[in-house]
Amino acid sequence: MLKIAFNNIKKIIPRISDTELIALRSGTTSIDQEIFKGYVTLPKKVEYAKKLDKFNLNILFNKFENMIGDNKIYPNKFNLTKYVAENKYFSFIIDEKYEGNKLSVTELSKILTKISSFDPALGVIVMVPNSLGPGELITHYGTKEQKNKYLPGLSKGTYIPCFGLTGPNNGSDATGSIDTGKIITKDNELYIDIEINKRYITLAPVANLVGLAFRVEDPDKLLSNGKSGITVALIEKDHPGLEMLTHHNPLDTGFPNGTLKGHLQIPLSNIIGGEKNIGEGWKMLMECLAAGRGICLPASANAGAKVATFGIHQYIKHGKQFKIPLIKMEGIQQKYIDMLFHTWCIHSSIALTNNILDSGEKPAVISAIMKQQTTDRAREILNNAMDIHAGGAICKGYSNFLEKFYRSLPIGITVEGSNILTRNLIIFGQGLNKSHPYIYPVLESILNNNQNHFNTAFKDIVNHSLNTYFTTFVLHATEPLEKQTIQFAALSNFIALKGGSLKAEQYLSGDMADVFSNLYIAHSIRWYHKHYNTSKILTDYCINRLINENTTIINRVIENNNYLKPFLFHIKKRSKSASYNDNKKVIEEVLNNNKIINTIKDDIEITGILKDLETLDTVQIKDYENIYNKVINVGEYTNY
Repeated sequence: MLKIAFNNIKKIIPRISDTELIALRSGTTSIDQEIFKGYVTLPKKVEYAKKLDKFNLNILFNKFENMIGDNKIYPNKFNLTKYVAENKYFSFIIDEKYEGNKLSVTELSKILTKISSFDPALGVIVMVPNSLGPGELITHYGTKEQKNKYLPGLSKGTYIPCFGLTGPNNGSDATGSIDTGKIITKDNELYIDIEINKRYITLAPVANLVGLAFRVEDPDKLLSNGKSGITVALIEKDHPGLEMLTHHNPLDTGFPNGTLKGHLQIPLSNIIGGEKNIGEGWKMLMECLAAGRGICLPASANAGAKVATFGIHQYIKHGKQFKIPLIKMEGIQQKYIDMLFHTWCIHSSIALTNNILDSGEKPAVISAIMKQQTTDRAREILNNAMDIHAGGAICKGYSNFLEKFYRSLPIGITVEGSNILTRNLIIFGQGLNKSHPYIYPVLESILNNNQNHFNTAFKDIVNHSLNTYFTTFVLHATEPLEKQTIQFAALSNFIALKGGSLKAEQYLSGDMADVFSNLYIAHSIRWYHKHYNTSKILTDYCINRLINENTTIINRVIENNNYLKPFLFHIKKRSKSASYNDNKKVIEEVLNNNKIINTIKDDIEITGILKDLETLDTVQIKDYENIYNKVINVGEYTNY
């Protein structure tokens, strides 16, 4: 019987490429695995060392304004980038023994949020060297010589790094049409001979240390170990053949981004970790990807979300139309509550994810959830904010606190794997294989052609599937979030039967990714409330809304897959939209519970118009009108 099962499953499992297999074997699992089990135990709160007092952000912000002002042309931002580097803002992931200022993930996230809230371009300049790039890769995989040479230089700002992965034909499919070089002999030494054409490379116009990812081939069998494949190497700006002559302009946001081109001959000693790491590049990148996906991009999204939500909160408290405060108008309330909901989802999930990362985990799937969910939700927030702020949002001028975030947020959606790819292929597709507690052992046993291991793993998955399925019939007294978590686990087990065909069924995998992501965020909100007790009303509202969204999606999944209907008809439920009274309770709560808006405000830089909006709460009557008029003014320019 088990032999038959082994042979049949062999036929339906998807074809797994080497890069996919590396991704599955990289990183760790956490709550994502428990969600697939159907039972979540919230982790303890991790304590972390506090080091942020070392950094006076006001000096950095003043320097930014003095150096840049309204000038958005780059790469003339070299002096700014050099200042940032020399003042050790590139050292947050580098150990003290290499003169770094290694921060906990929580503190790294906080400082990146604060900087990004002041200016997204400055946030990008700081976060890229503190994410996936030379610093991270050398720290984990560099030779002793590479660490000693480059890490102190990166810490002190001697080196300004960039990392070249993507090119004209390999964006989200990062390794698909990647630049390929071959091993050659020159002066009795081995080199990689390669033509590179990289674009979308952040900091390239101002960098002097370049990390490169490319494919290595060895057609003449010159390597003793015969290895080939994706490889990462380091070269300096003056390397013969390297061209860094052009730059891009990402929506006038002002951060340096550009190209790396040229015909290079790279010594094998330039490979990060040396010759032995030829072909190990994709594994190295996958193991380090959590920083960009799980920390930096969510921090940037968090900044935009909180600036918009705080600014709009203050604006609708004081602004009037039809002699009525804007916050009393239900149409405005509806948009604002959407903003608050998405902001709380972002805030809570970042808090939990940072906690998981600070505990030592490297959760690959959770990082993908965070990247897609926080950036997509931040865009929703900005869209709603633009509607509310109206003329002040669409005209340049002092009152427009949304413009730079509105322009920059789509960039976060695009980079580190587009959100379309991340949602439809990675979160549930990879999550099902990696996060599910029993599928991966089955997969490994088949890949290794190991019948004995398969027998154990197959029995485990059958027992789990049956237990989870029958549990879905006896959930009457279970809390809604726990109930839906079990239902998701049971539904996932049925969908796993599709095997390799799931890759092509992206309507289905996208829907399941949304349910999975919403469950992770709902458990995050519950975790955050447990440890910080900010607002039960807002907590319950957000969790119930996520559950109701999931109910609609689960119903659609069952309705569109006939084989599910006979088995899972009982988990279909009528979704409940938030009632008008629920919305009004949230508005009341946010106006009366200062903890909520203070939690949002504390993570961002309150300056300029945000400071004026805040001042309106306490200013004397005689000054109120002057400040209010300043707040609502838009830019006016002389006619030509």
